[in-house]
Amino acid sequence: MTLTEVQHAIFEMAHGFGQEKIAPFAQAWERAGEIPKSLWPEVAALGLGGIYVSEDFGGAGLTRLDATLVFEALAMACPSVAAFLSIHNMCGGMIDKFGQAEAKARWLPKICTMETVFSYCLTEPASGSDAAALRTRAIRGTDGWRLTGTKAFISGGGYSDAYIVMARSGDAGPKGISALIVEDGTAGLSFGGLEDKMGWRSQPTRQVQLDDCLVPQANLLGEEGRGFSYAMAGLDGGRLNIAACALGGAQAALDATLTYMGERKAFGKSLDQFQALQFRLADMEVKLQTARVFLRHAAGLLDAGAPEATKFCAMAKLYVTDACFEVANGCLQLHGGYGYLADYGIEKIVRDLRVHQILEGTNEIMRVIIARQMLADR
Repeated sequence: MTLTEVQHAIFEMAHGFGQEKIAPFAQAWERAGEIPKSLWPEVAALGLGGIYVSEDFGGAGLTRLDATLVFEALAMACPSVAAFLSIHNMCGGMIDKFGQAEAKARWLPKICTMETVFSYCLTEPASGSDAAALRTRAIRGTDGWRLTGTKAFISGGGYSDAYIVMARSGDAGPKGISALIVEDGTAGLSFGGLEDKMGWRSQPTRQVQLDDCLVPQANLLGEEGRGFSYAMAGLDGGRLNIAACALGGAQAALDATLTYMGERKAFGKSLDQFQALQFRLADMEVKLQTARVFLRHAAGLLDAGAPEATKFCAMAKLYVTDACFEVANGCLQLHGGYGYLADYGIEKIVRDLRVHQILEGTNEIMRVIIARQMLADR
């Protein structure tokens, strides 16, 4: 897929920002376990706080394809930071698409400026892949909605300013789930301890705990009982973004490996002169270029509203995240012992990219989605 001049400019803008404002600090932020909040106004100034939000509310109004370019470029600086921004933007996109006029006017301007940073709460300790089995309850009363339950693996838990929470407001099954916005500081909202993770360590991850947590009636997003459909619609774009973040990370690893192999010598010549290692580089380049074409094709289908878009988003997420982890891991191997050292940055990319095969629906669930669609089309 050929990009337009504007799309090339979007990529270069995001890449330049990432290399200047994120890459030099990524390892320090990982050690600190937190992305400084001072970064977000700078991100927002580029229009990246509300990528999908309409211009009427201060958003950029970009396409899903445009977004994959942004997140690929930013992930070349740090996959963890780029992925966190993608979650915030997924929330903004959900409010823009499904929210009532009042909700849009209230939330979207501050989402776009990143004065209000959002997190997304679907997964629970006992319901991951089977998300529709969630148990968090939302009971409507005269004074608003009362939420009780626990959400797990929440990026930005205890860090973000607001949370889109999927809760059961009706009967069992997906049609009994509603989406509600819970602001930080709400009575009954608390957080578990900081999770000690393999990767994505600059993103603070905690359980989000709701104990008879009262939110106003107006904080219901869209229609009651439609929350699960909103969540799934959001995940199509989320899967593309996570794939894009994997692609950017793997590309950064390959770029660093090409440089390293030109400098490192063994048996009297640089590593890039050994044909066996050249073949490995060629294989990795083919994987990344194939992944990039597939990802952008899937994004184009989602932008076009194609009926097969969900299937292609699942296929892209599956293929790209698997291929990119393999490339990053191969780059570590080509660095030898140096690849295992934090100073070279390759081991961080490997750790960060591993979770991309799990979140936004595991790659096993992607296969379920793909196969079901194939059988339905038969």
